[in-house]
Amino acid sequence: MEIRGPLELPAQREDIELTTADGLTLVGELAVPQETAPVATLVTLHPLPTAGGFMDSHIIRKSAARLPALADLAVLRFNTRGTTSPRGTSDGAFDGGAAEQFDVAAAMDFVRDRALPNPWLVGWSFGTELALKYGRDHDIAGIILLSPPLHRATDAEVAAWGAVDVPVVILVPELDDYLRPDEARERFASIPHANLIAVDGGKHLWVGETQTRRVLTEIVAAVNPSALPLATHWPEAD
Repeated sequence: MEIRGPLELPAQREDIELTTADGLTLVGELAVPQETAPVATLVTLHPLPTAGGFMDSHIIRKSAARLPALADLAVLRFNTRGTTSPRGTSDGAFDGGAAEQFDVAAAMDFVRDRALPNPWLVGWSFGTELALKYGRDHDIAGIILLSPPLHRATDAEVAAWGAVDVPVVILVPELDDYLRPDEARERFASIPHANLIAVDGGKHLWVGETQTRRVLTEIVAAVNPSALPLATHWPEAD
């Protein structure tokens, strides 16, 4: 069958809870390969909850649905404070990206406690702000930024990544609503080793199977390139 839309490939999936340093419980899910150990871990940070972002935002949901099977990756997704999805509602209230630093820390604590390997922060839109602002506080293998608006991360916080010896991968849609490739190149010029990928025809929300596959391919190219090219079909169940 063709891999597209909401199709969920085999994986071990577990509803999990994260506990923050300020005493909140965040709800989430961990998906890992069904029969092998993961080679790396995606710690996903969803778009702005006040604009409908949550752990089921489609690129994050499809990462969890496909990449454990297609690329041997563990995928951790969760609702930041005050955010609701079918999985449930995380404690607390949206704090504009400030107290969310504790949410990122709780996710990284979970990764450490479970001994999940090679964690990459994968932020989308608002999630990129959290990755840029707080990712340097943690032991990570790299960061991947999808549609970064650069509304909350300061120039100094961006530039600080220039001194961090981990990959910084940035996917900027050609037709983004907030930050397009030319401006993005200027704003991220302070990170000499950044890999900025301009996606022709891309839009902020990466709608459609073509854009979804492009994003997932670029994530895997950074994290586990030996898994490329990603399969587009999955054997039918007997």
